[in-house]
Amino acid sequence: MFKEAMRRVRRVLSKQLHYLVPLPILLLSFLAWVSEPQALVQFRMAVFDEFLRLKPRQYEPVPVRIVDIDEESIERFGQWPWPRTLLAKLVQRLNELGAAVIGFDILLIDPDRTTPARVIKGLEEITPDDPIIARFAGLPDHDQVLAEAFGHARIVIGFAPRSGELTRSPQAKASFATAGDDPLMWVPQYPSAAPALPMLEGAAAGNGSLGTLLEHDGIARRVPLLTAIGGKLYPALALEMLRVAQNARTYIVKSAGASGVSAFGEHTGITAIKVGNITMPTGHDGTVWIHATPHRSERFVPAWKILDGSADPDLVRDNAVIVGTTAEGLKEFRPTPLDPAASGAEIHAQLLEQMLLGDNVERPDWARGAEVVFMLEIALAIVLLLPRVGARWTALVGAAAVAPALLGSWYAYTTYNWLLDPVFPSLVGGLVYLSSSAVLFLRAEAERRHVRHAFSRYLAPSIVAQLAEHPERLKLGGESRELTIMFSDIRGFTTISEALDPQGLTTFLNRYLTPMTDVILSNSGTVDKYMADGIMAFWNAPLADPTHAEHACRAALGMRSALVKLNDAWRAEAQAAGRPFREVRAGIGLNTGHCIVGNLGSDQRFDYSVLGDDANVASRLEGQTKTYYVDIIVGERTADQVPDLALLELDLNQVLGKTKPVRIFFLLGDGQKSCNTFMHSMKLEFVN
Repeated sequence: MFKEAMRRVRRVLSKQLHYLVPLPILLLSFLAWVSEPQALVQFRMAVFDEFLRLKPRQYEPVPVRIVDIDEESIERFGQWPWPRTLLAKLVQRLNELGAAVIGFDILLIDPDRTTPARVIKGLEEITPDDPIIARFAGLPDHDQVLAEAFGHARIVIGFAPRSGELTRSPQAKASFATAGDDPLMWVPQYPSAAPALPMLEGAAAGNGSLGTLLEHDGIARRVPLLTAIGGKLYPALALEMLRVAQNARTYIVKSAGASGVSAFGEHTGITAIKVGNITMPTGHDGTVWIHATPHRSERFVPAWKILDGSADPDLVRDNAVIVGTTAEGLKEFRPTPLDPAASGAEIHAQLLEQMLLGDNVERPDWARGAEVVFMLEIALAIVLLLPRVGARWTALVGAAAVAPALLGSWYAYTTYNWLLDPVFPSLVGGLVYLSSSAVLFLRAEAERRHVRHAFSRYLAPSIVAQLAEHPERLKLGGESRELTIMFSDIRGFTTISEALDPQGLTTFLNRYLTPMTDVILSNSGTVDKYMADGIMAFWNAPLADPTHAEHACRAALGMRSALVKLNDAWRAEAQAAGRPFREVRAGIGLNTGHCIVGNLGSDQRFDYSVLGDDANVASRLEGQTKTYYVDIIVGERTADQVPDLALLELDLNQVLGKTKPVRIFFLLGDGQKSCNTFMHSMKLEFVN
């Protein structure tokens, strides 16, 4: 009796298996909905990015302007950092032109090194009676000059949130009133910050955070309107500019539990922030989505035009002005869904625009609940319909599970600026479809599964034998090892390529890359990859090389010599053909540090390559060769390991992506003789 009953139960379960199998999938999906794993979040973000690309915010003229310290401004008024007196002049000009408020997307955290008293510091002890020293000592402090200019204008200065120990809190310029839960429970928290100089903070009318919220993939999609530094609330730069422009003194932060905010007794976070007459809906953590437009030149006014008085006054009058930079080497790249190299100033300007226009993208607080309900509806529809529609319609049923989510979320975005996730419900619907259809077609697919099973057994011995013989060849991942990494790039390659047809460009690149590669390989280097005209190489892997830094430097010097020979040959060919000759120049960056090296990639395809922060620094150093007008720049750790080579320290440089400045060096040659020869040539060039 018992056995018979068990057989009946098994038969019933077998017939109903297509209803039962989706249940654990739905349970796991619900748990994933609660925990939100990072892979799911990034997939969702990718879909939202595509929405923003397909339908970005349309640019509308609003009183927001960026005063851009661009490359031409630097060429006209000198390299950065500018003296604070020049910034004071810029502030005075903007104030005279009638700017409503001026925000600085520039950190002013260090005293001005060009202040006369600092320039002569130490000299007064050597020549205390020199009248020139006394005259210099009596000249105004440049920071004080800028502070005085700040005092006559509506200035909002910026600070950068940091993760180190709190030494000095930024000065708060406004108060906060809360309605509902304490916002400190939700906003991004930082233990410290890098504030501006106290005298500049004291003279400014506002003080705001310059931080954006970078996702795990490094894309800036949201900006926190509120940030907590050491347990104290501070506004974002754009929000603080709105407050100063409206002469408001207080922010009102509305959270769950406030009057008019329904949260069904739950603590769901911040819902809106009001400053003056403007109310900004926010996410639970006080962040807002950047509803960006494509890059528009109308936002920008070059700083040099403000300084020399040639700018149209209407571009500044009654405008909220953000002072920032797009100059190469100074611009802090913050990739967005629409711009892989957006500047911080443009992000703040776009945020100001959308707040003034009320054209905000938001993810409603009810979105996640609606998505899980939609997920259950799709799963139920598939489970009920799939057994009835037959094998021919299963694919259409699967598509019908995805289409409503995609179309509905697109409609919500285009009509209401709501970001609703179509991915998770679609993914769950697809999994339910696959599981149910797998059960329904189990018997029909039995023979095919048998064939596939036999085929896999036939292939398995050869695959196993290959892995057993050479397992290291197919193993993914790598090891941490100190490497010296090289990045090389041709200067002005775009101009060169435009002058050549495809065949000529191929010939040119092959002719250039061949001797460069020979030099790298002859100096024990490993060529990682070619990037058009660029070369990436590294030393000390896969074979150990105790003198990897020296070999890398000598390879760079050899590449310099090889390029000279190439230019001589190209010059002779150009003269023989009667065409103008354009000298080819290249920049090389070298850096030493610990990186991950090994087979990196997917199960299907991978390359022996390098991954790590020090490799990124090498790339940044190569880019700095343009800034310092040299051809080879090496990092500090590389320089420390090549005492026999001739090096010239260039600067203490803030490399993009590094929180601390690093010392960088120009590689002159292979010894004192090369150094003397180089310095002699530089002297002759300077005299000429």
